[in-house]
Amino acid sequence: MHTNSGLVQALHADGPTGPHAEQLMLFGRFVGSWRLEWSAPGSPNATGELHFGWVLGGRAVQDVWNVPGPRPFHGSTIRFFDPAIDAWRSTWIEPLNGRVRRFIGSPQGDDIVLVSDEDDPQLRWSFSDIKPASFTWRGEVSHDDGRTWAQEEQMLATRA
Repeated sequence: MHTNSGLVQALHADGPTGPHAEQLMLFGRFVGSWRLEWSAPGSPNATGELHFGWVLGGRAVQDVWNVPGPRPFHGSTIRFFDPAIDAWRSTWIEPLNGRVRRFIGSPQGDDIVLVSDEDDPQLRWSFSDIKPASFTWRGEVSHDDGRTWAQEEQMLATRA
């Protein structure tokens, strides 16, 4: 089997760099590995894993989510702070289910909230109850331009 260590070395970074290093810590605090407990209404629970890391010269944070089970997904998000909008741009790519979604994210109180900026239905993904060794992730959907939201799934994350 051939491995491409050049790609890994070019992608990976040791930490945040650049003029927005402080803003990068909004998601940088999640760097490392996590265990996931996934749940959704009407589906059996599942367990999975999540890994966050610094990428692209330390100017972005990438994660990889992998949850097998009744509604499996295996995808990755790349996020970076965009000073032009004073918020985070985030793109989710999930080949297993053929999904690509863009989000704009920002802190809201102690939470981080990302809202999709395209396609219908609108999605809202939130990180809440954030502690050094745990957080809750919630996925919600809106079919009325964000006037009302329904929870689709939730994950409880604990540091591995």
